[in-house]
Amino acid sequence: MSIEIANESGVGVDEGSIVSAARFALDRMGVSPLAELSVLLVELDVMADLHERWMDLPGPTDVMAFPMDELDSARRPDAAGLGPALLGDIVLCPAFAKDQAKKAGHGLLDELHLLTVHGVLHLLGYDHAEPAEEREMFTLQNRILADFRNARDEAERAAHQRSTDDKVLGAVGLDEKNEEA
Repeated sequence: MSIEIANESGVGVDEGSIVSAARFALDRMGVSPLAELSVLLVELDVMADLHERWMDLPGPTDVMAFPMDELDSARRPDAAGLGPALLGDIVLCPAFAKDQAKKAGHGLLDELHLLTVHGVLHLLGYDHAEPAEEREMFTLQNRILADFRNARDEAERAAHQRSTDDKVLGAVGLDEKNEEA
């Protein structure tokens, strides 16, 4: 799965972690590993311009998703071998998200993970215009985020355990350097 990320926001964030959240959500949703996604982080004024131009709403927002509408129409159903599919673009505004994170009582990166998953779901056709749609999308979003956090926490615990094990093995002379000799 190809996920391109560009940070033009002026806010330093862990871009790799945002890519991981997007990849996790796409995997959870069963999206083909050949899919391509673009994530762009922008400044407030750029997001305000996009928000007004595409949604006809004033001021900046936290996330916008731009799906590739021609994804299926350009491909014949009987075409041999499906090539990579461009899902679309997710645009995030960290400066806007920072205030939301503070109000929600969590860090900016957690907010950006939430917005990334939200954007992925929009690209896949989910919406929250109607109450039933909102329940479905937000339930799915919360489940994916909880699973992502659990997987991330487990990977961190495993890495810490490996590091501790390596130190112990090194102290007793059983590390990899001594095994090669």
